[in-house]
Amino acid sequence: MTDEFSRNERIKEASDYLRGTLADGLREEITGAIIEDDAQLVKFHGMYLQDDRDLRPERARKKMEKAFAFMIRVRIPGGVLTSQQWLALDQVARDYGNGTMRLTTRQTVQLHGVIKSNLKATLKKIDAVVLNSIAACGDINRNVMCNVLPEQSHAHNASIDLARAISDHLLPRTPAYREIWLDGERIAGGEEEVVEPIYGKTYLPRKFKVVVAVPPSNDVDVFAHDLGYIAITDDKGGIAGWNVTVGGGMGMTHGEEDTYPRTADVMGFCATKDAVKIAEAVVTVQRDWGDRKNRKHARLKYTIEDRGLDAFRAEVERRAGVKLSAPKPFAFTSTGDRYGWSQGDNGHSHLTLFVQNGRVKDSPDAAQQSALRTIAGMHDGGFRITPNQNLIIANVPTDNHNEVHRIAEEASLLAPWSGLRRNSMACVALPTCGLALAESERYLPDLLTALDERLAAHGLSADDIIIRMTGCPNGCARPYLAEIGLVGKGPGRYNLYLGAAFDGSRMNKLYAEDLDHAGIVAALDPLFATYAKERQKSERFGDFVIRTGHVAASGNGADFHANVRLPPAPVPVR
Repeated sequence: MTDEFSRNERIKEASDYLRGTLADGLREEITGAIIEDDAQLVKFHGMYLQDDRDLRPERARKKMEKAFAFMIRVRIPGGVLTSQQWLALDQVARDYGNGTMRLTTRQTVQLHGVIKSNLKATLKKIDAVVLNSIAACGDINRNVMCNVLPEQSHAHNASIDLARAISDHLLPRTPAYREIWLDGERIAGGEEEVVEPIYGKTYLPRKFKVVVAVPPSNDVDVFAHDLGYIAITDDKGGIAGWNVTVGGGMGMTHGEEDTYPRTADVMGFCATKDAVKIAEAVVTVQRDWGDRKNRKHARLKYTIEDRGLDAFRAEVERRAGVKLSAPKPFAFTSTGDRYGWSQGDNGHSHLTLFVQNGRVKDSPDAAQQSALRTIAGMHDGGFRITPNQNLIIANVPTDNHNEVHRIAEEASLLAPWSGLRRNSMACVALPTCGLALAESERYLPDLLTALDERLAAHGLSADDIIIRMTGCPNGCARPYLAEIGLVGKGPGRYNLYLGAAFDGSRMNKLYAEDLDHAGIVAALDPLFATYAKERQKSERFGDFVIRTGHVAASGNGADFHANVRLPPAPVPVR
């Protein structure tokens, strides 16, 4: 590989199929870190090397090494866990992590604060309950998402089946994970036998994300991802096939307009029997066509922008040996979760809980982690992690309704009255994410309290309005598809985006830059006031700010940065 390719590409090529020197680095006791090349490779194994940024100044003054630890992301297709698996992850978090579990926007669990010397023990405990972290991060297909509650209907059963089939098919074949973390033996001469039929030696140019959606719910945000499948049902509620979407992605870089978020295009329609073949073809086209020189231009969204959807579709059809049909009609109504109790086809019920920003922990106000541990100990129906960082207690028998509800209510796990809080998401950001420019998870609850005061003043407390916050522009909480999006610009300062569609089909537009807490409240309060007075029947907030001229509607791709008209600086509310 020539020097014109990015450093990450050379690291992957030389890694011996993701082994690198990870095994040796784990035995190095003088540091809590691993070398830089291995820090890139370990992502493919589902881990990030991080440090506690709150402790950096003090440790620097004392000339101590940074407080290094690892975040482990578990691979959980569709977010489906048994109660035993939940209990195991809870125990691992308390034994080896920072004591909390983090439910993510990709329907999985992150464990923070695992020190290097505990990595193997942690992954062995996870393996013991038939889970792993392989391919949960890195330039590879990551955790496959699908609509929650697969027991709810035939369509939902089909969605989890497809999510699992794609996840299994796109797993890397290298034995490096089992060798390094689970003490699997390396076969003599095995180097010659390792073949990655889908990925090759250098895997993908960047991360790759797949989702499966079942209308009318777009809880997975199907248009935000590289590859998506939208269920098309027949007259009997079964699956007639799938509309295939390609080219979505949320990341960008502040000040670089050649980087932008993008909503996916609907590429065509396929039968269920062809869905996995289409997935492999999309991945291999991106493997071969994606930009390996500039990582900021390496996602599938840029490949499609550069090559065009027609050319991309033709190549996918050629490789899959499948001719896609024209897309079928479909309609989404929302991206949020349906809180409270719902009835399943099997006679059991499901309780959707609210977990603020996905952080499962015990606090002086609410022992939520302990409550969920209690429920898991008495409940065999399992759990579902939602794409909105919440949790479902699934398949609850009628005899257990009252007790499960009581435990959840006492732990403040039922949905709040605030429509804004019910539809909120935040990334982790500080103190563990090395990319964060501003707070997110730790700050958004306080901002919501302030905004709820203004919404109450205008009679809007219970109205569903989508708000999402990230500490940097990489978009992990999908802020560009929120009616109110806040993206960290620097310590305590955020860019404000408005005007996304409630159903997740349209991105928002930059409305104001570099706002502090008071500036955010001051910018939104007059909009809430006019929304309360002037909205049309059933009009959503994102549609209202476009209709009334506060922002222009966002088109796709580079149009995200076009037609921005910033207002005068708002006067803070006193």
